[in-house]
Amino acid sequence: MNIRIELFTSDMEKSVHFYTTVLGFTMQGSKLNPSYQPVKQGNVTIGIGPLAKLSNDHHFNPDHKNVQKGYGAEIVLEVENVKRLYEKVKSSGYPIREPLVMQAWGLEDFRIVDPDGYYLRITSKQ
Repeated sequence: MNIRIELFTSDMEKSVHFYTTVLGFTMQGSKLNPSYQPVKQGNVTIGIGPLAKLSNDHHFNPDHKNVQKGYGAEIVLEVENVKRLYEKVKSSGYPIREPLVMQAWGLEDFRIVDPDGYYLRITSKQ
């Protein structure tokens, strides 16, 4: 099984830049598709789509302000070398929400928030 996550953004270029430049995902295709842009790393695909293109009845349409969307999600990305990725993110100047630490459950991780507010925990593999 693989995982594909769909994230909706207010700025396609900014989001694709974050995932490809800061986190090292590869953009699928040779140029940015403004309607939907998948980025991939290993078995993880993140489909990035514009908020403005969501249908009126879509669950995440921002016009549905009075509808609870859920309590939130933490996107956890397991990587081969969490220390190397942490240093890459740090050297890019992108803000780190929580620094790299060894957790009580035995894994190292750090946390960042993407340009649209999605909360990411980058962790070592189990």
